[in-house]
Amino acid sequence: MLYLVPTPIGNLKDFTFRAVETLQSVDFILCEDTRTSSKLLQHYQIQKPLTPFHQHNEHKIVEHLVQQLMAGKNIALITDAGTPGISDPAFLLVRACKAAGVPVTSLPGATAFVPALVNSGLPTNSFIFEGFIPLKKGRKTLMESLANEERTMIFYESPMRLVKTLELFKATFGAERKAAVSRELTKMFEENITDTLDNLILHFTAKQVKGEIVIVVAGKD
Repeated sequence: MLYLVPTPIGNLKDFTFRAVETLQSVDFILCEDTRTSSKLLQHYQIQKPLTPFHQHNEHKIVEHLVQQLMAGKNIALITDAGTPGISDPAFLLVRACKAAGVPVTSLPGATAFVPALVNSGLPTNSFIFEGFIPLKKGRKTLMESLANEERTMIFYESPMRLVKTLELFKATFGAERKAAVSRELTKMFEENITDTLDNLILHFTAKQVKGEIVIVVAGKD
């Protein structure tokens, strides 16, 4: 069995009993960064072998992992934060497992965009998740495709590119379009602010921004 186990996006208390039990039961754990994952596992006194699994090596080791699963191993996949497969590695391994008939179980748990969306005050009945915007190639095409999008849009962004991305949204959707920015979710200095794109740009230009970012943008009226 392959287990996909969500991990806290900030506050270590946001970890389920089932997640702890699952990680304690498997043969070994796949993780993005062994240093980051070790802190979480030590906190919950989980002692299992860790194997790096990230975007730079996943293509190379997927077949080997599937062979181990077919041989009877139980493996858990975690990422640095949140649910595996949401802007993090998982898709290639899950697809390979499905093709080989290996059972996959995905545990429910932490993911950043859901609390950001619910907190935004923007419509939640219909939305799209775009993840990280392409840095160069495909950036313009994506924005053109979203110019008339009526559903609420959700994006991830780094603090270094936040203002630049808000300015891109302003140019695409207009200065008065409502949006929300959530950062440092579940942490001590969590911030959630909903306003026009113009005012959000002013707010975040005037301060030093840290932490992971979720941007929620209202759809076209």
